[in-house]
Amino acid sequence: MYSILILEDDAESRFYMEFFLKKEGFDVRCALDGQSGLDLLHKKRPDLILCDIMMPNLDGHTVLETVRKERAFADIPFIFVTGRVDRDDVRRGMNEGADDYLPKPFTTDELLASVSSRICRHEVISFHQKKSAFQKEREILLTKTSKREREILLLVGNGGTSKEIAKQLFVSLKTVERHRENIMKKLNATNAATLARWAIIAELVKSDLN
Repeated sequence: MYSILILEDDAESRFYMEFFLKKEGFDVRCALDGQSGLDLLHKKRPDLILCDIMMPNLDGHTVLETVRKERAFADIPFIFVTGRVDRDDVRRGMNEGADDYLPKPFTTDELLASVSSRICRHEVISFHQKKSAFQKEREILLTKTSKREREILLLVGNGGTSKEIAKQLFVSLKTVERHRENIMKKLNATNAATLARWAIIAELVKSDLN
């Protein structure tokens, strides 16, 4: 199970993210400010960090700078979740080492797409170093899914929402959702967290076949 650490002082935003991420199979912990978030980080390393910028007791930029300076945590995918998305703000965050920005307000689909894509990109690098660990899953994927379904899995892994995937493949939203339902049923992927892992496998299969 992938672990996510949320740093967010706004109760409504924090509840929304925690509720839907837990519903989709992620292990979620929350902090109400920057310092509390760093304390939780040291207790258990997460697979991804979602962090607001404007917070008491260390803002998001300070949290990111601290995370990137510590070798044990420097490679953790880090997403700023904020309403501040002007160019200077985005540029500063990226220069500091943020992996992405998720602007408020956002939909559940956008939240899951952002989280899944960042976890996938990070995990693909790790899996390349231990390919023997996914051979069984590779065979399951190739045996049970079609080429089109694996194509959709790759787009999911790249952060595409259902609407974006439909537009890119020139099909209806209903068609994409039906494909996703079939993929989840074939692979016994009961939630977004499990689907994210299969997207990683699809990316590795693609690189092997190329």
